[in-house]
Amino acid sequence: MSLKPWREIARPHKDVLEGSFKQSEFAADITQVASGTAPAEYQDAEKFFSRTYITEGMRLLLISVAQRLAGQGGDPVIQLQTAFGGGKTHTMLAVYHLASREVSTDKLMGVPPVLDEAGIHDLPRAKIAVIDGIKLSPSQPRKYGNTSVNTLWGELAYQLLGEQGYEMVAGSDADGTSPGKEVLTALIRQAAPCVILIDELVAFIRQLELGKQYKAGTFDSNISFIQGLTEAMKAVPNAILLASLPESELEVGGTMGQRALNSLEKYFARVESVWKPVGTEEAFEIVRRRLFENPGERAQVEGISRQFSDFYRQHADKFPVETQSNEYFERLCRSYPIHPEIFDRLYEDWSTLEKFQRTRGVLQYMAIVIHRLWNSDNKDALIMPGSLPLEDSNVRNKSIHYLPQGWEPVIEREVDGPRSAPYDIDGHHTLFGGVQAARRTARTIFLGSAPSTREQMIRGVQAERILLGTVQPGQAIGVFEDVLKRLRDRLHYLYAEQDRYWLDTKPNLRREMESRKQNINERDELLPLLKERVNRIFGRNHQFGGIHVFTPSVDVPDDYGSGPRLVVLPTNAAYSRAETNQAFGEAEKILRNRGDQPRQKQNRLIFLAPDFDVVSRLKEQGRIYLAWRSIVTDIESGTLNQDLTHLNQAKRHRDGSEQSLTQLIRETYKWLIAPVEEFIKGKPTLNWEVVSVSPTAPNLVQAIEDKLREEEWLIYEWSPIHLRNVLKQWYLKDGVTEVSALKVWQDTCHYLYLPRLVNDNVFRNAIAQGVESEDYFGFASDKEGDRYLGFSFGRGSIASLDESSLLIDREAAAAYAERIRQAMQPTPQPTQPGETGGTPTPGTTSETGTTPPPTPGETGQPSAGSTAAVKKQFYGTIALDPVKAKMDFATLMDEVVQQFTAKLGVDVTISVEIEAKSRDGFDEALQRTVKENCNVLRFSNAEFEEE
Repeated sequence: MSLKPWREIARPHKDVLEGSFKQSEFAADITQVASGTAPAEYQDAEKFFSRTYITEGMRLLLISVAQRLAGQGGDPVIQLQTAFGGGKTHTMLAVYHLASREVSTDKLMGVPPVLDEAGIHDLPRAKIAVIDGIKLSPSQPRKYGNTSVNTLWGELAYQLLGEQGYEMVAGSDADGTSPGKEVLTALIRQAAPCVILIDELVAFIRQLELGKQYKAGTFDSNISFIQGLTEAMKAVPNAILLASLPESELEVGGTMGQRALNSLEKYFARVESVWKPVGTEEAFEIVRRRLFENPGERAQVEGISRQFSDFYRQHADKFPVETQSNEYFERLCRSYPIHPEIFDRLYEDWSTLEKFQRTRGVLQYMAIVIHRLWNSDNKDALIMPGSLPLEDSNVRNKSIHYLPQGWEPVIEREVDGPRSAPYDIDGHHTLFGGVQAARRTARTIFLGSAPSTREQMIRGVQAERILLGTVQPGQAIGVFEDVLKRLRDRLHYLYAEQDRYWLDTKPNLRREMESRKQNINERDELLPLLKERVNRIFGRNHQFGGIHVFTPSVDVPDDYGSGPRLVVLPTNAAYSRAETNQAFGEAEKILRNRGDQPRQKQNRLIFLAPDFDVVSRLKEQGRIYLAWRSIVTDIESGTLNQDLTHLNQAKRHRDGSEQSLTQLIRETYKWLIAPVEEFIKGKPTLNWEVVSVSPTAPNLVQAIEDKLREEEWLIYEWSPIHLRNVLKQWYLKDGVTEVSALKVWQDTCHYLYLPRLVNDNVFRNAIAQGVESEDYFGFASDKEGDRYLGFSFGRGSIASLDESSLLIDREAAAAYAERIRQAMQPTPQPTQPGETGGTPTPGTTSETGTTPPPTPGETGQPSAGSTAAVKKQFYGTIALDPVKAKMDFATLMDEVVQQFTAKLGVDVTISVEIEAKSRDGFDEALQRTVKENCNVLRFSNAEFEEE
């Protein structure tokens, strides 16, 4: 079923549609009805009941009235005491029309079932007296022909029995004294069946100052009259009294009003039956009956309500828990076409305002709203809090009428209207504007929070209720969640605490923040912050030789390092897909030069550039964070005089803006740039390769390293075949058969057209793997003449990588290995009779010449019958460069000591001998430090000596 607009299903009453209703007509006036001058909807009993929903309280009261008039029980006195606008006058009118019997009861909608329940088949016509405390004056008599009536009891007697009744109390009326219980009982009995309706009684009696005599009597005489009247009603079985007493202080009216109320309550309490006020659920039907001629066909109403109910259940975590029950579906049906949330907010929140009359106030307010929505061709499926047209002057004026001063500019700037911020947000963002997300959200916050006061412990409306008042089935909830954050960050009168939001007439600290934000210096404050925060996201666990954030070229080292260096470009060197690119220009400056000197190790640099489209947002967010941080600091130090609420607000904004700043840094710094060179017409030409890094990756450094590995911009593992190809392409050609291994490694750090290796271990590993086979190249630790020292080809391992290390062309290495094998083979000797054969030892001479000694690094087993002694002990001494001793000693352990410790049954002893000399001698502090450290390290001997 399609989600039809409410205006295509329900139809308001004519006066609502035309806007021809008068607000005063919503205030039922029982005196006008009694005198025959009320509007038709109140004067005509049939019309009155057609627009009246008989609530539970009214039903019970009408049953009691019918039973009392029929002499079958019922309550003699009923006190109607409810909050302002609670429907008590409307209830009196219902009793008036029921008792007057000007229209037969079968024509009064809803009345026959009430009489059936009361067991009344023939309801007698009753005499009715209506006493309105506002219409009567204590000092001015009322004229009825030749009769002048002064008091309440005179008015009562004349209305019930005319001049005959007045004669019964004429003396008391003349001198202002109460007629007494017996006279009143006789009067009531003679008039019965009768109904006495007293409205606004306190408003009359509070005018009687203590100790003063009025034509209407004294304060005490009027209280005595009420006491006597209530007792008289008990004595007459078919007479009933309904009196309304105020509940709110606004209606009581000062000290005398309170005194009058206290006295009246004491006497009414003896015989009263307190009427049950209108409930919120019943108000649905009251308002719907009064405002809508036809609320819609039942099937259509249920169809729309079901779609809303199902939508709330599908997104249970986004809406209040009560929306998940089937009872809420029934509420939707009963209140259609008005959303229940409007009634909840008006009856629960707005009714706490002194000026706001409950049912009457809701009727007045919603009549204006519906009139405006109908004329503006509103397409909402329900009239929701987000639908309220607060841009309309009538609706806005009615809204602020109930509120303290200062709300009009808040609505105009922060809630609704062409000059408001929500209007601007909707106008500039299609995603929001398509559903009026900003305006609907602001309206809902206003309706749910405007009645709250600063004294309340918990203020505002929860986010789930904001969504309930704005989102319709089929709309994306996320859009409204996003716009709520946008409003929180922009509005000056909107407050937020946890998930509650409220508007106030006192501006929040956003204006202060905006002012401070404009004064933040980019060079001295913003860029240092961004540098520190960008540094923070990298951490320390990475394989780079260094990460240099916003670092000038002179401060980016030009070395081989333990890994490549990541240079993070500043915000003014952003990457853009456009042809002109700031990032490439800044990166080339750092790549080519280190300060004023040419850079040598260019292939050790990788660049991370900011995104041009996000940089401005990043700077803006940085300024916002700095502004909030300074506000918090100033409030805490007392420099800025604000209360605890504003301090908490500032801290929330500071923390939220800091989180947003961190996220924006990740979104901004996402372009990884690698310099490469290609040979065009024999000349190297610089190019840039660019790839993005996901801003959502949990670890930025890891994501960068993964991307570098994936794109092969950094080589973490290098196959020997690739090293062989590099050698063949650039080094071992044109008759060259060997090249310095160290030079090849260093060249990979220098030249952008060579592979970029993570570190020299990758290079070493490639060599080590390559020499295990005869398919790639050979290796030698040095060369003397035409002999290779430490030669490895097809076996063995490599020694340390230094200036003398050589990589040898595969064919040359294979030829050299063949020569070695041939030289190692023994030459056969002729054997004389009686002589024994043997293998010449290295250095001996045979007829064919001298056998060359084995090359260092070669191994061999002595031939059978050899007399060579078995070597059982090794001793070696080496001098270490004190500057590189730590690294050299590690190499010594790997290459020599480990050869022994890896064998079973080999005992290894290592001694370290340190000798230091100084021409000027060692001071006492140095001697003490060295001796203490030597003791800790358990040196067997550590002494300073004179030369």
